[in-house]
Formats: sequence, C-alpha cells, structure tokens
Amino acid sequence: MVYEIGNETVDDALERVLAGERLDRTDGLALLAQPVDALAEAGAAVRDRFGDGTVDACSIVNAKAGNCAEDCGFCAQSVHFDTGIDTYGFLGPEKILEAAKRAERDGAQRFGIVVAEKGVSKERRPDEWAEVLESIRLVRDECDLEVDASLGILTEEEAAILAEEGINHYNHNIETSPNYFPEIVESHRFEDRVRTLEVAKEAGMDLCAGVILGMGETPTDRVEAAIALQDIGISSLPVNVLNPVAGTPLAEQGVDISTEEIVKTVAVYKLLHPESRVRLTGGREVNLEPDEQHLPLEAGADGLLTGDYLTTEGQSPGEDLEIIERAGLEPNRDTNEFDPEVVKARHDGAGESSTDETVSTGAEPSDD
Repeated sequence: MVYEIGNETVDDALERVLAGERLDRTDGLALLAQPVDALAEAGAAVRDRFGDGTVDACSIVNAKAGNCAEDCGFCAQSVHFDTGIDTYGFLGPEKILEAAKRAERDGAQRFGIVVAEKGVSKERRPDEWAEVLESIRLVRDECDLEVDASLGILTEEEAAILAEEGINHYNHNIETSPNYFPEIVESHRFEDRVRTLEVAKEAGMDLCAGVILGMGETPTDRVEAAIALQDIGISSLPVNVLNPVAGTPLAEQGVDISTEEIVKTVAVYKLLHPESRVRLTGGREVNLEPDEQHLPLEAGADGLLTGDYLTTEGQSPGEDLEIIERAGLEPNRDTNEFDPEVVKARHDGAGESSTDETVSTGAEPSDD
C-alpha cells in the first residue's frame, strides 16, 4: 500500500519508515514542525503496517509507596517534598496477587509491580527482595498476564534473577532528554537510568521506557528523548503528560504542553519507533478532555495504562475501552482473553468497581 498524505516532509519520512529505514534527530525535528493532521495520518499508517491493529492495556500495583530518597521534581513519592500522600512498606505477595487478579478482570494484558525507591536491593533488603520474587511467581502462576516490574536501579545479578523468574518488560523511564534531565532530577544522572536499562536488556528482559511531557522541556528535548530511546532499544514507549501534584517543584510551574502538541509528539514517536508500542499513560485524563482522549490513538498510539495511578486516581477500565472503540481500534486479548462488554458493564455500576478495592492499581510508574 502506498500512502500519500500530501505533505512532502511527512510523505518522505513515512515512505522511508515503511521501507525499514530508521529516522534520525533531524527527521524528528522536521516532522514535529508539520501540521497535526498530516502527522496523525502518518502515525496511524505506521501502526497499521507494523502493529496488530489492537491497543494493549496494562496496569500496575503501587507495591511500596513514598519515602523515596530521590528528588525527581515531578514525583509525589519523594521524601524531599511534602505532598501528603499515604506511605507504606512493601505490600506483600498476597496483596499484589489480589491487585493482579483485579487487573486481569479489567482486561489488562500485562501487570507491573512497582516500588518507590532508588532500587530494590537483594543485598541491603533481602527480605523485601524475597517478597518481590514470591509476588512475581504468584502472579505468573495464577493469572493470565505478562508480569512486568519497575524496581529502580538493578545490579547484573538482580537483573538475571528477574529474567529467570519470568519478568517480561522492565520499566525504567528516562523522563526527558539527556540535556534537560538535570533540570528535573539532581540525585542521580541520566546515564544511571540508561545503565539500568542496559543491564535489564542484557539479562534478557524487554524494555519499557518513556517520557513525561509538559515539564518545561522544548520540542527539541522531546525529539532527543525519543532518539536516546532508539539507541537503547525498547519495545514499549510510555508517554506521560505531567499531572502536577501539590508540593512537588513542578506543581508551581504547571503543565506546558497543548493537546495538539501531545498528539503531534505521539505521532512523531510512532514514526521514530515504528515497531514499539507507543503507550498512553499518566496524566492523559487531566490534560485531555474526555472527547480528546481518542486522538493520540488515532495518531498511532497502540497501548495504554488503565485504572488508577500511583498516588492519584485514573479513569475506569470501562471508560478506556470506550476510548479505544471511539478510535476505531480493538483491545488486545492475546494474553488475557476477556469480554469488553463485561468489563464496561462492571464499571458502569453493574458489579464490582476497582475504586472499591483497598489496593491501588493503575498506570505509569513515573507519573503520580
């Protein structure tokens, strides 16, 4: 199939992507300057060529909340900021299994175990490490879900163990470009995040790594972050939009990105990462109107995170399924076969609701 959108820059880039060529920084910057409609059409064309026509949903459990020693300026869970969130230690395997079963009922295909700390340490906290492994085994053995994890910095030994236990994707977001990263985080370096991703990949895990938009970064930063992810090699690219949490440094500046910029960035990311799932994650509900949330999906996105976030509420899985339908797409059911109508009915009040549960599950590890 030949695509001719009518925009020379977009048509040239699309032709090269469909032919298997990798676009570079110059291409990304040129594309981001093009009209949103042309980019959205190109992003959708790339998804149609390289994807399976479905939107893949995932969910997480906030397995250990707050008191993180790092100073990420967007994060409500940092001990450096007074955000008033509930804090607790590791939930334990049974609570995590409970959350995974709820995610399974809600149509998620993958389930991530997330902790708020620099890194789960096998050496310094062996009891917690053992509980993490037991949690992975329970979810793996008792649910039809891919098991993912976001456990912070890893050693090579820890990564090898997680891979052996069956972790599918390891999440560790780069957040923004290498140049802008020091404006957001001071307690560790961009290179530290990249190294953890390299360690996880070398151990055999697939990578889920993405960004937060709207933190004051420039369009160039958005492109350079995507190029850095090309060099790392990822299979899932979560796109968060800042949801400013009171008490964090970034809450004072507010969100600095428009709906059009969000849609354009998603489309360009799909062109730069044609074979990766570009996944809508934290902050989409508060930065996009209800009748706008389908637009990034129409521009090439083919994944989302569903349910509540780490420290703030999301929207229901039933609503997310309706957004997928509005975009003319189908939910992925390869790993977890489910009936979308049953999920929608349950969250319309016909049965159980995830908001009635005691364990928070939800979306993107980096956004709060």
